[in-house]
Amino acid sequence: MATTTDMAPNRTATPSRRTSASSRRAPASRSSSREPDLEAQITQLQADLKGIASTLAGFAESKVEEAQGMAKRELKNLKTQGQNAVEDVQDEFGQIERQLKDTIREKPLTAVAGAIALGFILAVVSR
Repeated sequence: MATTTDMAPNRTATPSRRTSASSRRAPASRSSSREPDLEAQITQLQADLKGIASTLAGFAESKVEEAQGMAKRELKNLKTQGQNAVEDVQDEFGQIERQLKDTIREKPLTAVAGAIALGFILAVVSR
């Protein structure tokens, strides 16, 4: 029983060699086992980045659509306001025209004298 390695008291160097040999092998096995882990992590990160990019693209697209919708609504409102302003101006000119016609009917001589005076002033100014 004295010849077995378990019981030999002098053989303390052999286990340390095994430890040193196993420690030399461990980094190689660790690095080889780490490489697939790193590759998997890189692949996962790439997938996550693609997911984030697609999410951001979708978010940007929805914001663009929202802005286009707001612009269309605002354009429609401005168009309506413009049409209302044109109608108001037409109504004002219609009222002024009626008042002018009524004044000419009531005072035809004054209207003719005013037209002559206006024509004279325009002739003097245009020389």
